[in-house]
Amino acid sequence: MPGTTRSWPPLDIWRGELAWIKRWGISIVSFVGGCLTLLVFRRGLPGVGWIIGYLVLLWLIFVVLTQVRQALMARGRSMMVVAADYTIQTLYHGLLLFALPAYYASSTLTSANGLFVLLLLVLALLATFDPLYQAVVHPRPWVSLVFFVVSTFAALAVALPLIGVPQFISLIASALASVLVLTPEIRRARRWTWKQSFAVAGALGLAAAILVGLFRAWIPPAPLTVARALITDRVEHLEPGAPLESPISVADLRRRGGVVAYTAIYAPESLRETIVHVWRLNGAIQEVVRLSPVEGGRREGFRTYSRKSNFPANPAGRWRVDVMTSSGQLIGRLRFRVAS
Repeated sequence: MPGTTRSWPPLDIWRGELAWIKRWGISIVSFVGGCLTLLVFRRGLPGVGWIIGYLVLLWLIFVVLTQVRQALMARGRSMMVVAADYTIQTLYHGLLLFALPAYYASSTLTSANGLFVLLLLVLALLATFDPLYQAVVHPRPWVSLVFFVVSTFAALAVALPLIGVPQFISLIASALASVLVLTPEIRRARRWTWKQSFAVAGALGLAAAILVGLFRAWIPPAPLTVARALITDRVEHLEPGAPLESPISVADLRRRGGVVAYTAIYAPESLRETIVHVWRLNGAIQEVVRLSPVEGGRREGFRTYSRKSNFPANPAGRWRVDVMTSSGQLIGRLRFRVAS
């Protein structure tokens, strides 16, 4: 209206908005950048050099900060400690963003290994948003150690197969190494000698390796992924026929003489891994077929298949074919139904 003057928001409101931007702005930018990173890694296979570089830097800063944190705080050098903590948080963020796409691509979200992907996602989100990280992690040192161990384990378990280490050995070695590097923290917390601390860390690492070995089915076999999978009635020159539509009638099943589970498994070039098809009817194992070892490097995946012709007298029900490593990690799953 004529004669009126424009009223600007009070200064304290602007200060509040600026404080909000300062508190959350970097985190939001980091979150958007992380989402873009997840989109860029189509197969979730970053260069092994990036992973190793991040791990070495994380280990060095973690070890040094463990030894000098109290001395720096006593000298009033708290800003150096804050900077080191923020660097460690950033390295966690980077490692988890490297690992997440690989584990997501290798997981079957409806199985137990989907929980490991969920754990990585929760940790990645915590590392992304600074206020949440400070509220959850900083007051609880044990949560920081969980971050360190899980991030290290997840990154190593992806990196080692990229250089040709077999899947199961990679899991065991990653679990052992991710706990063994806690030696400096154990020495600082317990005031033990290096020898005592290393022995305890080694024992804990061995326990972690055994635990991971026993519960390996809960961990996706990254970087192995199912590039293509379908149920068909024939395979010619390693190319599948048309996919069969579910449900398949018992009469049609017998007329076709069985069905074929076709899978193309993507693996890095240097990796060689034995794969099995586990045929199940209503959850019960009917047959386990050991296939030729997958040889990595083919972008479309190493093609392999198994044929099921010896069905039970009453094959009606829900069938699934679990695509697994020989050590028991689930890579993917096919489903079909046979109707009576």
